[in-house]
Amino acid sequence: MSEVGGSALRVLDAGSFAGRERLELLDRRGRGGIAAEIRQAAAEIVDQVRAGGDAALLEAVRRFDGYEAGTTDLLRLSVRGSSDPLPPKAAGKRAGREAGSAPAVDEVEPPVLAAIERARSAIEAYHRVLLRGPGVERVDRDGVRIEERRLAVRRVGLYLPGGRFPYPSTVLMTAVPARLAGVEEIVVATPPRAYRDSPVLRHVLDLVGVDEVWGMGGAHAVAALAYGTESIRPVDLIAGPGNAWVAAAKQHVAADVGIDRDAGPSEVVIVATAGAPAECVAADLLAQAEHDPLAVAVLVTDSAELAESVGREVDSRLADLPTAETAVAALERYGVAFVVADLDEAIALAERIAPEHLQLMGEAAEERAGEVRNAGAVFVGASSPVVFGDYVAGPSHVLPTGGSARFASGLGTEDFLRRSHTVRFSAEAAAAWAGAAETLATTEGLSAHAAAAALRRGSDGRETRR
Repeated sequence: MSEVGGSALRVLDAGSFAGRERLELLDRRGRGGIAAEIRQAAAEIVDQVRAGGDAALLEAVRRFDGYEAGTTDLLRLSVRGSSDPLPPKAAGKRAGREAGSAPAVDEVEPPVLAAIERARSAIEAYHRVLLRGPGVERVDRDGVRIEERRLAVRRVGLYLPGGRFPYPSTVLMTAVPARLAGVEEIVVATPPRAYRDSPVLRHVLDLVGVDEVWGMGGAHAVAALAYGTESIRPVDLIAGPGNAWVAAAKQHVAADVGIDRDAGPSEVVIVATAGAPAECVAADLLAQAEHDPLAVAVLVTDSAELAESVGREVDSRLADLPTAETAVAALERYGVAFVVADLDEAIALAERIAPEHLQLMGEAAEERAGEVRNAGAVFVGASSPVVFGDYVAGPSHVLPTGGSARFASGLGTEDFLRRSHTVRFSAEAAAAWAGAAETLATTEGLSAHAAAAALRRGSDGRETRR
């Protein structure tokens, strides 16, 4: 089979020249990384804010967020449970919202409030069941006691994108597991326009108990979170998705503050066999394609008839889709329906792509769910679309992209915890183990190490150094 013309979704034989080219393009999607010019420019912005503090941050907010804050007091959109009250200068307008005005919940329609609460409950229930929160575990053996302490990161910065749309769901998917993990202070940075224009976003920030919200987006927000300014205290860890500028800035500050994995454009691979509903496959491909012109939406099937039906359904749905321009751009760049010889080849191809989301549709495909290793999340059956994972399933929708699902995991409570261990040897145990430590140290040529060990077996360690 060769490419079918006229459809926004290319249908290609996976073994054809065009099919191999498209697969190689998908292979490279996560390897090109961030453009050198973006990486350099983001680093310069970070360094300027690090050195210049509030003044440099305000200038960056003016340039990149289009917001004339005047003072950093007006960047501080919300404070909750903080020991230092909101400065008096912030008593006026904050990013277009009057201080003392009705809470955001009053501006949100009841069905939206109900949906938010259902989503929050599902997310919390999932993470709570799997939670290994702060605590101590102990291992004892013959006079040796090892304690491993799990400690919550004290202050976390969550980056919340808002350039194209505000994403209240990302607040739920990041702040809920952070709070369950025991994080004491949650700080959000988001473009001021997103906060101002979305009462739903403001309500969700209140609902999950975010401690501070700052109106800033992009590389300068990452810099302020990482290094602090005169007005903003630095955080210990930065998490949350963002564009290439945000990803570049996070990489630049990674030596000084914890970061989560880079989250690239959204991805879905759908493995579908005969009998899968073409309308569901098409709808789910478009649901990912509308995210971003760089989003990945791929169908892999052993049924040429299904591939062509899905292509027709995609075109039909695009005709009245408000986000069609973005979706078409994504389909043009990475979108494809691969036709393969059999289901084994389909699974192998999906594993090679290692997508953020993998959907399995059609009875034969659904039976293979347990075999999949390389996917950020797997959705089984036509009744389990990725959109449920985006909002209401429970696990975080912050997942590995760009092929990193081969070795990385989605965001969870464990990302907000660090481990530290405490070691105690009795004098008798020290004498018993010192010889082995001394021998290994001597083997590695580390004489001072060996001498320190020898002291614990009753020798002064001097013979080790001779």
